[in-house]
Amino acid sequence: MNQQYSPQGFRMLPTGVKHLLIINILFFAATLILRKSLGFDLEQHLALYFVDSDMFRPWQYITYMFMHGSVEHILFNMFALWMFGYILENFWGTRRFLVFYFICGIGAGLVHTAVTWITSAPVLNAINLYASNPSPDALIQIANDHFRGIINPEWVTEITNAWRQGQYVPGGFGLMTSDALLDLYNKAIIGIPTVGASGAIYGILLAYGLMFPNQYIYLYFFLPIKARWFVIIYAAIELFTGVTGTNDGIAHFAHLGGMLFGLLMILYWRKKDRSGHWSNPI
Repeated sequence: MNQQYSPQGFRMLPTGVKHLLIINILFFAATLILRKSLGFDLEQHLALYFVDSDMFRPWQYITYMFMHGSVEHILFNMFALWMFGYILENFWGTRRFLVFYFICGIGAGLVHTAVTWITSAPVLNAINLYASNPSPDALIQIANDHFRGIINPEWVTEITNAWRQGQYVPGGFGLMTSDALLDLYNKAIIGIPTVGASGAIYGILLAYGLMFPNQYIYLYFFLPIKARWFVIIYAAIELFTGVTGTNDGIAHFAHLGGMLFGLLMILYWRKKDRSGHWSNPI
């Protein structure tokens, strides 16, 4: 890739980063104001829902990047956007930077959808098997395998013990029906929307690590680490937590998806640059 800075001159708050910051802050403020004053939840329309959900709309692959779940969430993402993004935008130019940002964000959403689709199949198969032959042991199995962190294990133990003894637990036996499990799956697994610019941010982080691998990043503002190792460590953490199924409410594979699409974009641009078609930042 052509390693020269944008002819606009080096700026600490270039146009693309500045407008992304403003738009994200405006969307966050609008979400809070509309929810509190009118009871209208922007998240229900602009967050990214699974494709099987009644709430899914195609435009959510773009709009979800401007939605954030908390003050801490948006502050962390916006700080990272500025910290790494202003250097890349100065290096690439605004148009190329924005193309990269949105490709990474959209790619992150697509990867998250694909992983959700793949991981949902075993859950649905398990629910169908349970429907054909319900039993206390089968309920324990499906709760442990597919609803860990969603269904209280003490509740499952109480219900299954009562089931074995032929006793009725008010409000408890509804959990044992396959329809109730399917409803819980739809609400607690695929019904939870995805929000945040993290997928695009992780793509930017990867680009920074590839293009400036020996630059030092200061963890917690005092621990220096080279950019290449910073990226490798973060990618490894995301892969580990994603594969182990840590139920922390974070879309880890979306982060990895942003990095994957970022890598593909950089490889594509490098090929184009070598061929002479993209000799200058756009």
